[in-house]
Amino acid sequence: MSGAYSRSSGLIQRRTAAVNNNASEVSGDDKEDQLNDRETEEDHDSKETRLTLMEEVLLLGLKDREGYTSFWNDCISSGLRGCILIELSLRGRIELEKAGMRRRSLANRKVICKNDQPTGDVLLDEALRHIKETQPPETVQAWIEYLSGETWNPLKLRYQLRNVRERLAKNLVEKGVCTTEKQNFLLFDMTTHPLTDNIVKQKLVKRVQDSVLSRWTNDAHRMDRRILALIYLAHASDVLENAFAPLSDEDYEVAMKRVRELLDLDFDAESMKEGTNELLWAVVSSMSK
Repeated sequence: MSGAYSRSSGLIQRRTAAVNNNASEVSGDDKEDQLNDRETEEDHDSKETRLTLMEEVLLLGLKDREGYTSFWNDCISSGLRGCILIELSLRGRIELEKAGMRRRSLANRKVICKNDQPTGDVLLDEALRHIKETQPPETVQAWIEYLSGETWNPLKLRYQLRNVRERLAKNLVEKGVCTTEKQNFLLFDMTTHPLTDNIVKQKLVKRVQDSVLSRWTNDAHRMDRRILALIYLAHASDVLENAFAPLSDEDYEVAMKRVRELLDLDFDAESMKEGTNELLWAVVSSMSK
């Protein structure tokens, strides 16, 4: 057998080269097709409604037909402020100060302005302006309290972002996701925002579900940062349950088990890993107490 290979070695090499050339041409065509497919997907995604973290959390909390969040939910206010901080961080506007030689904990590190260029979002720009103008800088926990108006310091009340839920709901109306109605509740009238584009919410819910089911990576750092932040903040805002409600009992149990795994992580240790977003972990740490 070895003799046969040695006698026709030149032929085998030439045929191999020809096959390799054909394979490279095919692989080149495949790569081009994949690139075109990816560009098509990106173009399709760019045409879809893009929501901020704040809008996504609020959308998960809004009742589809009634158009308002649960009256018993007292967590969503601070949760939305956490969303604002993470959204600013993901957009490269703010960051945590350096940990220093003694590796200060996330809770003790200050938020600093990295880039004061406006984002084009009124709520984000209002918060960014407050952070930029505040000296000395404040911690993540302090900023969540200030932006929520939950502070005993009267000098800090000017930092409160007012009517956040209503302003975010109006954003959803402008993006065609919700509409605006007036409802009478015996003693008072209330503006509500029922869902009009159910597809947007269905895609959001499916993305949350898939992240802890079919696309579960078993490693927080391999997850998309936005979906990771959304899971943590939706949980802190007490609206994550709404995304898991349609699941079967078996899938629900798996999903909640994996969410608990994320909640049980050592956030300070996670923030020290390479390529991580420290401010994201600082917000999560602050809201998980």
